[in-house]
Amino acid sequence: MINAAPADAGNVSVPTMAGPRQTSVPELVVATGFSVMAVSYMINAMDRQVFAPLLPTIRSEYGFGLQEGGLLATGFTLGMALAGLPAGYLVDRFSRKTVMVVSIVIYSLGTLATTLASDWVDMSAYRIFSGFGEGMQSAALFAAVGAFFNHRRGLAFGALGVAFGVGNFLGPLVGVHLATTYDTWRAPFVVFGSFGLVVALIAVFAVSRRMTERVVEATVSTATFDYMPASPYNRNSIALAISTAIGGVVIYGVLGLYPTFLINQLHYTRADSALALSFVGFGGVAGLLGGWLGDRVDQRNLLIGSYLGISVVGILIYQAQGALGWQCVFAFLMGVGTGFVFPNSSSAMQRAVRPNQVGLGAGLFVTSYYLLAAFSGLLFTALVAAFGWRQAGMWQVTVLPLVAVLALAFVRTAQFNNAVRQRSH
Repeated sequence: MINAAPADAGNVSVPTMAGPRQTSVPELVVATGFSVMAVSYMINAMDRQVFAPLLPTIRSEYGFGLQEGGLLATGFTLGMALAGLPAGYLVDRFSRKTVMVVSIVIYSLGTLATTLASDWVDMSAYRIFSGFGEGMQSAALFAAVGAFFNHRRGLAFGALGVAFGVGNFLGPLVGVHLATTYDTWRAPFVVFGSFGLVVALIAVFAVSRRMTERVVEATVSTATFDYMPASPYNRNSIALAISTAIGGVVIYGVLGLYPTFLINQLHYTRADSALALSFVGFGGVAGLLGGWLGDRVDQRNLLIGSYLGISVVGILIYQAQGALGWQCVFAFLMGVGTGFVFPNSSSAMQRAVRPNQVGLGAGLFVTSYYLLAAFSGLLFTALVAAFGWRQAGMWQVTVLPLVAVLALAFVRTAQFNNAVRQRSH
């Protein structure tokens, strides 16, 4: 059990929205609520990952070109980016639970609607609509969890990363199995979309507002944040936003087109490419370790090491181009890298702003991570068309993370809201 703060054995202390008065949230309520939120995030991941291994089949049916397919594979993140800042505004002012539930319904309906697409424009619209819901959920979910588990934010985000990794692992495997069983690529979209609507209904009753609506300031009333910039758009948050945006381009460039690379370049079967992609999700389970470390070490240095690791893995995937077993290993290592980058970028962004700006921090992270990621597939396919897979992988997956490292050099963790400070007397 992850404890939000020191509490009695059977309860977790949490302030109400009305002020600093403490109320007690039973651990069963916390465990149930967190589990449902984690499952909803797992479905979010499955919805995203089911598209990539089915892209060659979808391209064949609709006659899409490689670049059109690449834009479809990652274009949904444009919707996520557009949702980030508005969702951050909403969750700082309205019920985070309501925003979460509505967002799950939105991305589930978008997933279902994808099966109705008649052309590229239709499918793009449905993908962006689905992404908008996923972005809303991410902002609301991370704001709620970040506020409730304020003292163990990195670990809590790591646990969510595990759920997301499980979704990444299951999405390609289950999706391809359903498509093969029912002889249509539409089957997994129907199943996943329907499952999402069921989870939204469960969340209405199973997720307590005593978890989602926590006020952070009351838990840190003995601290002063005068040492932090008043604006949420400060040196730390901007530097983190730049590195996060680059991370989105790198990671989604890989996720969106990895199966296409395996099928077109290495001549894998659809099932084998889905298996290799699923290992990215398997490696993402390392997010629990990454988040745990993020609460204990300098997050800037941890992120720098993570990006350097991703850069090396890019060399292995696109330059070594090993057999299936090796590609599964490389994909697993890429998943480990993403499992470290995602929760630590998200928690660091919230730590870079004052506690009453947690929602804006969460929204800024979502927008930063997903805005340029929407075009990562288009960039990757353009590089492939111009230089081939090896050089494309070198530039987008090996060189680009080094720019993120440069941006992180400007981060000062001493100005994070979890820095140890004593109130001046």
